[in-house]
Amino acid sequence: MKKSLTVIALLFLFLACSEKSNLNAIKVNNPDELTKAIDSAKAGDNIVLANGIWKDVQIKFRGKGTKDNPITISAETPGKVTIEGQSYLKFGGEYLVVEGLYFKNGFSPSNAVIDFKIGHKDAPDEISNNCKVSNCVIEDFNKPKRDDSDLWVQFWGRHNELSNSYIAGKTNRGPTVRVSIAGIESINNYHQIINNHFGPRPVKGGPSGETIQLGDSYTSMSPSHTTVANNLFEECNGEVEVISSKTNFNVFKNNVFYKSEGSLVTRHGNYVSVDGNYFIGDGVNENYGGIRIINTGHWVVNNYFYGLKGKSFRSPLAVMNGIPKSPLNRYNQVTDVVVAYNTYVNCASPWQFGVGQNLAQSDVLPKSEIRSARAIRTTVANNIVYNEKGLESIVVENDKADGVTFKNNIINNQGVKFKDFDGGITEASLELRPLTDNIFIPVGIPDDFEAFEGFDFNTIETDLLGVSRKEDKSIGAITGKNVSNPNILDKTKYGASWYSNEVEAREPVTHVVTKAEELQTKLNEASNGDIIALSAGVYTVNESLVVNKSITIQSEGKAQLVYAGLANTPLFSLQPYGKLTVNNVVLKGNDSNYAFASLKENMSNHFGLTVTNTEISNFNYVLKAYKESFAERITFENTSISNCENGIELSEEKNDKGDYNTEYLTINSCNFDNVKQNVVDYYRGGYDESTIGGNLLVTNSTFTNCGAKEKNKRLLNHNGIINVNITKNTFKNNAVQFVSILWGAKNNVESENSITNSGQLKTEENLVMKLMY
Repeated sequence: MKKSLTVIALLFLFLACSEKSNLNAIKVNNPDELTKAIDSAKAGDNIVLANGIWKDVQIKFRGKGTKDNPITISAETPGKVTIEGQSYLKFGGEYLVVEGLYFKNGFSPSNAVIDFKIGHKDAPDEISNNCKVSNCVIEDFNKPKRDDSDLWVQFWGRHNELSNSYIAGKTNRGPTVRVSIAGIESINNYHQIINNHFGPRPVKGGPSGETIQLGDSYTSMSPSHTTVANNLFEECNGEVEVISSKTNFNVFKNNVFYKSEGSLVTRHGNYVSVDGNYFIGDGVNENYGGIRIINTGHWVVNNYFYGLKGKSFRSPLAVMNGIPKSPLNRYNQVTDVVVAYNTYVNCASPWQFGVGQNLAQSDVLPKSEIRSARAIRTTVANNIVYNEKGLESIVVENDKADGVTFKNNIINNQGVKFKDFDGGITEASLELRPLTDNIFIPVGIPDDFEAFEGFDFNTIETDLLGVSRKEDKSIGAITGKNVSNPNILDKTKYGASWYSNEVEAREPVTHVVTKAEELQTKLNEASNGDIIALSAGVYTVNESLVVNKSITIQSEGKAQLVYAGLANTPLFSLQPYGKLTVNNVVLKGNDSNYAFASLKENMSNHFGLTVTNTEISNFNYVLKAYKESFAERITFENTSISNCENGIELSEEKNDKGDYNTEYLTINSCNFDNVKQNVVDYYRGGYDESTIGGNLLVTNSTFTNCGAKEKNKRLLNHNGIINVNITKNTFKNNAVQFVSILWGAKNNVESENSITNSGQLKTEENLVMKLMY
């Protein structure tokens, strides 16, 4: 009887609480009702958006809630309220909360998708404080043009929060998230960016592709106190900086950087804490980075680095040279930094100092760009480095590391000798104890080895896993005591509770085509990853074939596609998301049209192109990539290209801001014959030491009778591309002065090429380029 009464009492209590929680629920069904609800909202109200598509809705969320009774806008069902079209959300007030919204299939007509400020031209801005966005998703919400800059979340004010959200797919210019601190009302802000899943951000092809940016150059001396904690950064590849910290007193703690092609960078600003983060690579990709240090007073402690093969700017630890008397937007000298209790396992270049040293370029750069100020008053202590394969240099000195003190570090280097820096790096025989697939604990430190006790080292109270360091002399990120699996790649720990970015693998479907009229129909019917199989024969195509998904077109018997379309139109129109593979096909044009081309504008997402075992002839352009289009990879392999006016044109980014049209251009085992100009034209303009991309590989290929109309008399044009490899090619009877002019100061190399009546292959150590800043 007592149990029954207790159950009844609890039931009444639950119903009463539930009824109370819904007393202030205000359901709205359209933007007009939403605006009215916002205008009349009071503390404790919950404005509920009805499930469905909310298109072209520009939400200005004004109000004053309280800490205990915020004003909330929430989805009727999280994830079932989609914000689409030209839409945004702006906050203006205090204690406002937004939950459960899904931004997709659109873009913001403003400078931000979510903005913690409502701006006014002729009145003071409405700045938000103590406001929160949680359990939301922003996915592929890109401006139509790549150069149109915006932010997906922009912070202003103080004590605002982005939490438990999934954000992925930004391709246009601008950081995904920025903390803006211009104005006294936005400094000392203590914002929280926590428990989010930052999903893949594709390579942008130039600068301004960070996932998070805290401040900017001109506010970099201001205090921010922003915390970025417990987030998963998965394949955040936008540019060389995944996070760019440009303000003072920021904290980066317990984040996981998983297969992200960049680094956490203290770009400007001082006194940053980088504590207890994981940087996980695959042991192969050289673009996965760690932490890059610039400026003063940073503490880098308890971090774990695994399988990182990045070097220089993308080293696990990259400490840069600064510019003497540097202006705010360049590089200040590294001073008073502590790097302690970190663990590096199977990293190719664990510690690099003097990164960015560029004295050799003093003849083409002004003194204000020469990075000659080495790190000083910097301590590297109590770290562990373990290598399955020994390294000749544990410390890479791009410039002397004479301002760095090394204390009580242990290295297992498999017996390979290294510089020990006055005994600060000690060799020891260690073993790896596996904790998970990506976390290994080096064990076997000699019993008589003790940690260095530096100034304020007593403040490092716990290890990476939160285990106390009191009365413990262990070094490295993990003490090895009370060890449990942190499950760092369990995606349910991050992001929106209702969303998963896991996609089930599916077998591709093959769609057989026997006549030209079926081609576009089958392309429309196909799903991502499907195959269009051409039966043997000749297909006359009169209009461009639209490719807006990942698709393969192939044939068994070298089917011929003869394009009879209008001049300056492509056989294959490579549109946003269009990633095309062509295999074992013959492509013929009418001398005035193109084989492949991007859209002329509104390339809101990347395209891609792979051409193998194919014959291409009689086109005006083989490939024409227009301005603001971008492909992560373009590959031509075992393919012949003949009798074309122009070849592979990737040179439309002429703004000299570091942008380019593809990240990787690969030409392997191809034959080029009678391509009159722009045989390969791949351009990146503007001097920007942070842009380390653009990759050209030309191997095992033959170029004959090409370049007759090339105005600059160069056969292969790759001005400003950082990584160039031209090897094992044959150049014969090409009417040019130069096969190529390589940039010696960068990673431009050539070898084993045969050149006959084709000019010369020349290397210039320093190329004069326009400064971007």
